[in-house]
Amino acid sequence: MIEEAEKKGLLKPGGTIIEPTSGNTGTGLAMAASVKGYKMIFTMPDKMSEEKRSLLRAYGARVVVTPTNISPTSPEHYIKVAERLAKETPNSFMPNQYVNMANPMAHYQTTGPEIWRQTGGKIDVFVCGMGTGGTISGIGRFLKEKKKMIKVVGVDPEGSIFYSRYHGTTERPHQYQVEGIGEDFMPKTMDMKVVDDVIAVSDRDAFNFARRLAREEGILVGGSGGAAVFAALRIAEAMSKEQMVVTLLPDSGRNYLSKIFSDQWMKEQGFL
Repeated sequence: MIEEAEKKGLLKPGGTIIEPTSGNTGTGLAMAASVKGYKMIFTMPDKMSEEKRSLLRAYGARVVVTPTNISPTSPEHYIKVAERLAKETPNSFMPNQYVNMANPMAHYQTTGPEIWRQTGGKIDVFVCGMGTGGTISGIGRFLKEKKKMIKVVGVDPEGSIFYSRYHGTTERPHQYQVEGIGEDFMPKTMDMKVVDDVIAVSDRDAFNFARRLAREEGILVGGSGGAAVFAALRIAEAMSKEQMVVTLLPDSGRNYLSKIFSDQWMKEQGFL
């Protein structure tokens, strides 16, 4: 997204990158901005972990924390706050991962081919969390172009809109604790045409599976990774041993040591 903005003259030397983020995209932008000499401002809902805010600040970013449980049309919503800051800040650029088609294109050009190479084209099902849609849309499109029979399954936290939109049900969105996946609106970067099914996963299952991965497999991931593996195993149970399921674990559990991996926090939330 940064390279495309530079090519188009939207991001100039000494400029400021302003972006709403739940963590991962912000971290990637912060790393690139540090190398390229850009200033950074990120808006982030208050449900996101303190570790994520600290990480962004470590790269020199300013972090603006916004309320979580509000309408996407509210001026206090983290995307609306970022849009306002972008208008008020001279020489600034907002990549806007929710509408920027360079987001799914990055996964179409890199992550999708990487999965295809590493599996030798033997993949049968790809399971992926749904947030901006960039990852599942870009990878899903690439894999289906390579092999039409591949199934792409989205993973959505209970309380998000993607499961109900896909299955045509009428559940109203509500607050959930999983970070980095799920939304209360439909991003333009989400291509539902490449999605063959959507599985909803509860906070409890996502977090407890993340803890299991750490303690049984030595893999430290966040709640979105726990949700992805929970869904992938559910799918794998109905498949033969010869078939291959691939899933993607978006971030490290180090971002959640004070939450998911804290027995006290888990008990306070009713997850243990």
